[in-house]
Amino acid sequence: MSTPVRRRGRTLRQRLIGYITSATNRLSSAWSILTTAQTRLLNALARIRPGRSATAAQTVRAAIAVFNTGLGAFSRAVMAFTERWAATDLPLIYREGAWTLLDNALRRTSLFTWTGRHQAAITGMSAQYYADLVSRIQEALRRARAFLRAVQDAARDPQGIRVDTAALRRDHPLGTVVYANQARHPVDAWARSAITWQAVTAANTAAARTALDELGTQFVEISDGADCGWLEHNDPDRANRTLRTVQDALAHPVAHPNCQRELLPRLDLIGRTEIRTGALL
Repeated sequence: MSTPVRRRGRTLRQRLIGYITSATNRLSSAWSILTTAQTRLLNALARIRPGRSATAAQTVRAAIAVFNTGLGAFSRAVMAFTERWAATDLPLIYREGAWTLLDNALRRTSLFTWTGRHQAAITGMSAQYYADLVSRIQEALRRARAFLRAVQDAARDPQGIRVDTAALRRDHPLGTVVYANQARHPVDAWARSAITWQAVTAANTAAARTALDELGTQFVEISDGADCGWLEHNDPDRANRTLRTVQDALAHPVAHPNCQRELLPRLDLIGRTEIRTGALL
């Protein structure tokens, strides 16, 4: 069975690195506004000596005001990132996935146009991923406000202002993201994982849709990590160098966060009906 023709030059995987790295850095930078605000507040509280005084209370109020300003700046920055990512970056990545598939098939990239099916695909993904990121931002804001309430409670100690800044930082680590299983992960690691998942899903969805709509082929060849499974990383059904129907590829464009999956066109299989999806090359 012949292999797909590919042009020399960067693969889709290499092209995506630029998008993913830039977006991860922008998201992490926006998030650092929150962690910097927390650190400044804790540092200000650490300088207060035990005992209630007008000066201490004034210091607390001023530090809280600065934190609230930082919280507002964080919210604006991460929402601006999310809006740009969903409205601009993801459609560009989708188009890149379509173009790369056409390039690998030795076809003109101008074959890709924003048909209704392509528009529906990217609109649905962008809306879902926008909602996912906004949900994470809202959770971060909720945790930040819980941290602020803890600070205010400590400042109302009837025995005098006594703030255990180490405990506050331990109990309210705003530089982490809490997963569904309650595990905490550094924001940088979460950001790269989330952005990679969304970017690769968009690009591979575009490739699969383009293979079917623009090239008329029902099969794509999978390029993936040698040990990567089809449905998830540990799936015994290995993905690399297998043939999959376009429908299977649309259903499973990625297997796990940081997945390296790429779809290659198989024009030589147009019209073939005897091939089983998942067949190993």
